[in-house]
Amino acid sequence: MKIRTILATTTAAVTFAGAANAEAHAEAMTIGITQNNVGVDSYQTTYERAFIEAAEANDMVETVVLDAGGDVARQIAQVEDLIQQEVDAIIIWPTNGEAVIPAVRKASQAGIPVIVTNSNIAEAGFDFVASFSGPDNITQGSRSAEIMCDRFKELGIEGEARVVQISGQPGYTTAIERAQGFEERLPEVCPDVELVETQPGDWNREKSQQVMEAFLVKYDDIDGVYAGDDNMGVGALNAARAAGRAGDITFVGATNFAVGYEAMEAGDYWGSIYQSPVDDAEAALQTAIDVLNGEEVPFLNYFDTPKITQDNMSEFTKPVF
Repeated sequence: MKIRTILATTTAAVTFAGAANAEAHAEAMTIGITQNNVGVDSYQTTYERAFIEAAEANDMVETVVLDAGGDVARQIAQVEDLIQQEVDAIIIWPTNGEAVIPAVRKASQAGIPVIVTNSNIAEAGFDFVASFSGPDNITQGSRSAEIMCDRFKELGIEGEARVVQISGQPGYTTAIERAQGFEERLPEVCPDVELVETQPGDWNREKSQQVMEAFLVKYDDIDGVYAGDDNMGVGALNAARAAGRAGDITFVGATNFAVGYEAMEAGDYWGSIYQSPVDDAEAALQTAIDVLNGEEVPFLNYFDTPKITQDNMSEFTKPVF
């Protein structure tokens, strides 16, 4: 296998030759991917590794793997670079669901199918996308609300509980949709539970700990914390532990990380949503291959993400991220 690394001021690209299920394609296909921010959390790091491994296993696929580093302008430049390279398909993990639409439109107009992975772009850009591959984030938020409500009912506090929310990065579709799902479902299943405040944690554990510290100072009565992923949820848990209030609070996330799983084992963290970055990466690559092979692919190509709590966690393996 030949590995080519290119370093520049705005991009770092690694091209991998490999192979999987593209036998129906007469010639090797080149698939470019621009990711959100691989260094921000272990989910994205694991996703990238799984994507590369899946591409390496496919002799009919070459990939150009890029990372935007959380910078919208960089990601737009990367899409334009992939267009100039005349790749066969582009996979994009959007840094911002609105801001990337012009770049996605440009790729579509160049005849390059675009597959959005993990976090969808805004609806205004749907006409320029061949398929979205990833989790149903609204359903994830909804299921997290159900987990929290069920726990409150077990504790007998569903008529008076107060909840704070730590959301993901503002403008990021996953953050918006997970919050939306939670906020819409919670009053349906637990109408007397109050969501008192939401603040962003930017997918960052340290920032989320600071957000929770402020919540603990501001509110004497917090019964539940909903976090957009377990990385942020554990940051909130750490703040509550330091304040001696962790035992009074139900913590629920929306993507189960290893640290969340460990906190559940310890009895400190109640539940989350089980989502595999390996499944996520492999599904995105396969979706791109299927599109290029002319196969019928759903526009919203979701994979399932079930509930995980202290009660059923023995049915799930510990996440690798």
